[in-house]
Amino acid sequence: MKTPALSIENLTIRYPGYKHTAIKSVSFTVKKNSIAALIGPNGSGKTTIIKAILGLVDYEGAIKVFGEPVNKMYKKIGYVPQKFNFDQTFPISVYDFMSLVLYAKPKNQTIRQINKVLKYVEASDIINQRLSDLSGGQLQRVLLARALVHDPELLLLDEPEAGVDVGGEQTFYDLLEKLVEDKKITAIVASHELDIVYAYANQVVCINKRMFCEGVPNEVLTQEMFEQLYGRGLKFYGHTHIRHHKK
Repeated sequence: MKTPALSIENLTIRYPGYKHTAIKSVSFTVKKNSIAALIGPNGSGKTTIIKAILGLVDYEGAIKVFGEPVNKMYKKIGYVPQKFNFDQTFPISVYDFMSLVLYAKPKNQTIRQINKVLKYVEASDIINQRLSDLSGGQLQRVLLARALVHDPELLLLDEPEAGVDVGGEQTFYDLLEKLVEDKKITAIVASHELDIVYAYANQVVCINKRMFCEGVPNEVLTQEMFEQLYGRGLKFYGHTHIRHHKK
């Protein structure tokens, strides 16, 4: 069996001061060179799992990246946050923002790397714009580029479609799919947009504080699963207005 990109075994997370367990005994694996989606209602633990992979919360259980304990593999992980809050009055350009993560490298190398990743995410034309002047879609592409500057092999994205319109969502996920295909990386996306998941993910992991199910979207995303995960009375239509699932 090939070593998975991510392996999570019996993951349990308890926040200090809270009576209820945030995540209980969750286990799943993600294949290399794929897009996996974590889905579930608000408060289900999607972001908590990403935080655990990044080492930002204490946990019980085991997390391995490419067969190694995750704490040895952080340099291979890139991260695109759900929200990026910053002082809108601070006059920082896209270039300056990107260069903050490359401060230890020579300036000529920094310029080459920033130009390379911005070109890849089709954002070269905004390199000198102020961060505060960007649209939601432009900011998400810049955050993606920033996550790519160290050439990660595993990319974590926490609801990257937040603050982006429908057209921007499709553009972003088209770009993500191209990135996975071209760079042979693995992407794990926490999302509540089932249309996006159905269209782009190779694998879906259904979470609501515990493991519900996982598998190929067009096999796992059934009305029965949807009601168990999100509650009765909600309908899952099993199709997308974006495009047909082609995996």
